[in-house]
Amino acid sequence: MTNQITIRAPGTVANLVCGFDILGMALDEPNDIMRMRLLDEPKVVIINRDEFNLPTDPLKNVAGVVLLSIMEKLQNNVGFEVEIEKHIKPGSGIGSSAASAAGAAVGANHLLGNKFTSDEIVQFAMNGEKLASGVKHADNIAPCILGGISLIRSIHPLDIISIPSPDLYVTVVHPQIEVRTSDARQILRKQVLLKDAIRQWGNIAGLVTGFLKNDHALIGRSLEDVIIEPVRSILIPGFDEVKSKCLGAGALGGGISGSGPSVFMLSTTAAIASATEKVMMNVYEGLGIAYNTYVTTINKKGVEIID
Repeated sequence: MTNQITIRAPGTVANLVCGFDILGMALDEPNDIMRMRLLDEPKVVIINRDEFNLPTDPLKNVAGVVLLSIMEKLQNNVGFEVEIEKHIKPGSGIGSSAASAAGAAVGANHLLGNKFTSDEIVQFAMNGEKLASGVKHADNIAPCILGGISLIRSIHPLDIISIPSPDLYVTVVHPQIEVRTSDARQILRKQVLLKDAIRQWGNIAGLVTGFLKNDHALIGRSLEDVIIEPVRSILIPGFDEVKSKCLGAGALGGGISGSGPSVFMLSTTAAIASATEKVMMNVYEGLGIAYNTYVTTINKKGVEIID
């Protein structure tokens, strides 16, 4: 077994507009960096190497609860120390908690000599998402671990399908406001109209088919959400303006990244992706809201052991 490793865990976009809790995509940028080593006693030590002041109590830290769940499964005297250097801001909507949870699960498995299957690693990592949002979901976790685009057909039993990733560009804007995942879930409607459900099913099927066939036009037509986005978008200042102007700049489509506040757009070329970024910047500068932007591509590797 290796005693110490460095891990790169990518940001992710969950839902992909119409696929609430069942679709997700990994990003080449940004990434969290984690350093892990084995301990010869059953404890978890967490060291933060960033300015976010996240809890170091393993019971209150997403990476910590993942490692504790692995230790419970092992039932031996092994423990873990993990240093976390977050570049994915908590509450950004681009998979900050998933990166910590997935990085911890993949890293621990590597340190232990790859004892667990990919499904088991995902299940361990979902414990972190439950701590973060109150719900076990894998639409960030699966693509973070596996790379590319993931379809989560089922959680119980776990059934994850990797979908071929088109060579598209991704532009993300993160307005510097916080939208807590747990809060964004609470405002959702508990029931939906049948006509809305039918339209949503058609969009999900169209989006998956568009990815499989590399059909850009179909991908663009299918990036529509008639159930979640109309509710959650009220939490994101400038959302409607960003979306309409990005489409006008040539983006295929996009929407809220996860629970927000980040907004993502897919583009066919680097030039369109850059033009989309400028649109996003202009909107938030006009609103007087600080922001970060990323122009990136789809990460097809997932969590990596880099040292």
